[in-house]
Amino acid sequence: MEPYYYSQMNKTEQSAYHAMKTGLTALASSFAVPRLENRELADIFFKLRLDCPELFYGTGFHYRFYQNSGSVEMIPEYLFDKGKVKEHQKAMSARTAKLVRPAESMTEWEKERYIHDFICTSVRYDKLKKPYSHEIIGPLGQGVGVCEGIAKTVKILCDALGIWCMIAISEANPEKGIKYRHAWNIVKIGGRYYHLDATFDNSLGRGETIRYDYFNLGDKQLFRDHEPVLYQAPPCGDGDHFYYREKKLSFTKTEDVAKRAAQAVKKGKPLIFHWRGGYLTRDTVTELLTLMEEAARQKGKHVRAGLNWPQTVFFAEFTEVLPAEELLVETANEGEVL
Repeated sequence: MEPYYYSQMNKTEQSAYHAMKTGLTALASSFAVPRLENRELADIFFKLRLDCPELFYGTGFHYRFYQNSGSVEMIPEYLFDKGKVKEHQKAMSARTAKLVRPAESMTEWEKERYIHDFICTSVRYDKLKKPYSHEIIGPLGQGVGVCEGIAKTVKILCDALGIWCMIAISEANPEKGIKYRHAWNIVKIGGRYYHLDATFDNSLGRGETIRYDYFNLGDKQLFRDHEPVLYQAPPCGDGDHFYYREKKLSFTKTEDVAKRAAQAVKKGKPLIFHWRGGYLTRDTVTELLTLMEEAARQKGKHVRAGLNWPQTVFFAEFTEVLPAEELLVETANEGEVL
C-alpha cells in the first residue's frame, strides 16, 4: 500500500523521500539527498514522518550544500543515541504486536473502534508536551501523548491491522485562539473515507465513558470545529455512517429522546445521543433538556447534561445530587473539557 503523502509527490520529491527514509532507517549520521530548497526538504521530511510513524526517533535535520553538486548532505537529529533508539524500536514493535493480536480477526469497523477505544482508555493528554509525546513512544510506551503522537499511534495500529489510514494536519488560527496545528486521522472503511479524531474524543470522555463524537465523520461535520487541512487530503463525502447513526443513537424526534432517557434512568446508565432533528436552537436544547429532566424526576433523580454544540451530541448522567449547572457546553480540544 503506497504511503499517502509519498503518492502525492513528484519524482524528485519521491527520490528525496526514499533517501531520507533509507538514511533514517539505517540510523546513518549523514546521507545524500537530491538538491532541493530548504523549505522543500523540510516539507518532505515532515510528510515522511507522517507516512512512517515508526521513524519516531528522527526529529529534525541540518544539511550541507556543496557547490556544483546535484545533492546535499543531510545530517539528521535523533531523539536518542543509536543504542537507545534500537531499544525503543524493539519495545514499540513488541507493544504494537501485542496490542493488535486480539483484533486481527475483527471487521474493519471493529478494528477501527478497537484502536479508538485503546486511545480513549489508555492514553491521557500530555499538557507538558514532552518531545516523546509527539511520537508513538508517548502513547504506546508512556501512556501519554499530544494530538500528533496520538494520530501517529492510530496510524501505526491501523497499518498493523491492514486499515488504510493517513494523518491529516490543520493549521493554527491565532485569530480564533487556536495556537497550534492539530492532527487527526482519515481512514478508509468499506471503501469510503472518514475522519477519525481520537484526540477530541479522548478529551470528552469521563471515567469509563468513551465518546464517539468524532468517529467516522464526513467533511461537512468535521470542519464545523476543525480548521482546513494544511495538505490536500482525500475528500470524506459520506456523513451518514458515523458512530451514533450506526448505533441508532442519532435522533430526529423528541419522543425518541424521551424514550431513551427513560430507559437510561431505569438502567442507571448515562445517555449519549446525536441530534439531527433540524437546526439546534436554544429552544430545541431547552426542550430536550426538559424531556431528560422529566425522565429523571420520575425516578427521583436529576440530570447532569453536557452538549458538544458543533457536533450536536448530548451527554446526560442521571444522579441523586442536583448539579451545579443545568448544561455544560463541552469543548472538544487537545487537552481537556473546558
